[in-house]
Amino acid sequence: MTPSSVMSTDTVAPRDRAAIWRDWVWTHFGGLESDLYGDTVFDGHMAATQAGSVVLTKLEANRHRVLRSPRLARASERSYLKIVAPWRGSATVEQQGRQAWVRPGGWAIYDTTGSYEIDNPERVEHLIVMLPKEQLVERGLKLEPLMARHVGGVSGIARVALETMRSTYQELPSMSETAARGAGELIVELVRLSLQELAGRESAATQLEAFRDRIREHIARHLRDPSLTLDHIAQALNCSKRHLHNAFSAEDDTPAHYILRRRLQACMHDLQNPTHAQRTITDIAFAWGFNNGAHFSRVFREHTGQTPSDFREAMRRRPLARETVRSA
Repeated sequence: MTPSSVMSTDTVAPRDRAAIWRDWVWTHFGGLESDLYGDTVFDGHMAATQAGSVVLTKLEANRHRVLRSPRLARASERSYLKIVAPWRGSATVEQQGRQAWVRPGGWAIYDTTGSYEIDNPERVEHLIVMLPKEQLVERGLKLEPLMARHVGGVSGIARVALETMRSTYQELPSMSETAARGAGELIVELVRLSLQELAGRESAATQLEAFRDRIREHIARHLRDPSLTLDHIAQALNCSKRHLHNAFSAEDDTPAHYILRRRLQACMHDLQNPTHAQRTITDIAFAWGFNNGAHFSRVFREHTGQTPSDFREAMRRRPLARETVRSA
């Protein structure tokens, strides 16, 4: 067997690489928007292959983000669970108000039938694994609470699953069709066992995840309120500010930075939405909790690499998204 598709920007003129990459990501992953943090220099490579019904893709690229909107999720023809397992770099998975930060040696999982966002804030080398969702739903596993979770990879069954996914990708070229199909079935079973273990695990780590979820849910409900502060969150959740910081320490993040990032993401979504074309940038920013236009412009540029007006104009000039979505 050989990889079913190989894509590289090495053969593309530098000025065309960003547009070509976005088109590849859209086509290969079935309706997935992407942006490059406003960077003008980019290179990326994807090599995909299949083990039975399981699709495995090795992705190497400069920093970038991908986004699946609720509309695109609803338009999908096939449902997948998707795993990101970094060989190099890191990724942040956000879905259903939860967030998982994953580095080499770990993996995180999410559901393509719902909206999500993946941030790759540095150059990455990832293994992306797509498993048909129905193969896990049929086993009676309650999936929703397990999405956007850091499943593991350091020890136990999650490590066996990670090593199997990696070795399967590497050895597929020398496998027969029958062996490849069996390897895909094994991956599905190991992922199921990993999720089953995660669902039943009662530990300080999972309690901390639950508390982090409560914090994020509170932030989501009050994101538009400019008075949303750590003091207000601590009072609402009946905890100390130190406890709030401890909840985010495992992800090298802070509650304040999380609030800022979510507000910026919300503004980005509105700025690229044609239905908000008549609204001013200031109106959008203030609607999402910012109360100083100069501060908003500065942090927006730090986050995206572009000014808000340049970002809006770039999104306006981009070709309209395809209406037909083929898979995940």
